[in-house]
Amino acid sequence: MLPSSIQISGEPLSGAEVRDICRGLRDNAVRLLSLRGCRLCDRDFGRICRALAGATSLAQLNLNLGVVSSPSRIKQLAEALRTNRSIQSLFLHGSPLTDAGLALLNPALALHPALVALDLGDCMLGDEAINLICGLLPPDGAKSGDHVAGMLAVAVASSRTLEVLDLEGTGLTNQSAQTLLDMVENYPTALRSLVLAENSISPELQRQICDLLSEGEEEEEVAGGTGDTQEWKQGRDPAAHRRGSASWMCPSDPSSQMVLMTSGLGDSLLAETEM
Repeated sequence: MLPSSIQISGEPLSGAEVRDICRGLRDNAVRLLSLRGCRLCDRDFGRICRALAGATSLAQLNLNLGVVSSPSRIKQLAEALRTNRSIQSLFLHGSPLTDAGLALLNPALALHPALVALDLGDCMLGDEAINLICGLLPPDGAKSGDHVAGMLAVAVASSRTLEVLDLEGTGLTNQSAQTLLDMVENYPTALRSLVLAENSISPELQRQICDLLSEGEEEEEVAGGTGDTQEWKQGRDPAAHRRGSASWMCPSDPSSQMVLMTSGLGDSLLAETEM
């Protein structure tokens, strides 16, 4: 049987539903699992985490809008990610992670071999979290000094997987944006989609980053041809990210939310359109 998708939004999960989800994960029958905004007890959350740890078919996991709601749940998710080797897209938009929670997740994320898309929008992160996010880019957590710009320089030069990064509403400032600008301007990188909406970043810096990412995508299209694309509308809760090429579509007002065009994982991953 081909892997399918489970998509439940904003509902309390019964014990029977949790058992079905766990059975599907253990049987490798689930490719997309979306529980955005769902309510479940800590015990059931732990059961799902233990099941997804060994799942080999799961490519996309959406726990947006407060499902990961406590330090204990962050720890359980981190433990699952240390074992899982199949997840390519992880959405935690609207989760109260804070910098401390991201620090708990960071080791598992940094060593995950397949992660391509990561959504950390509205996760109560600040400028300090950029140091942890940098650790997701280089293999084996390689770093060069303590300065953020130096870390990013090494990260982008060695990055091979991370292509989509959502930092919407994370409290970033022009200082972090300038570091990101230097990154995309001076080093080759697999990063193709970087969302910075709803931060304290000047429109000019957003525009410069947008233009540089667009230039890199255009160069790849000239070299290898343009593939099919599908839309991901950037809102409070994004649609499914897909691995492959991606480009910015810059709005006339750079401070407004941006639309990304992506392609990749395949038709079996269904885009979530509910908001």
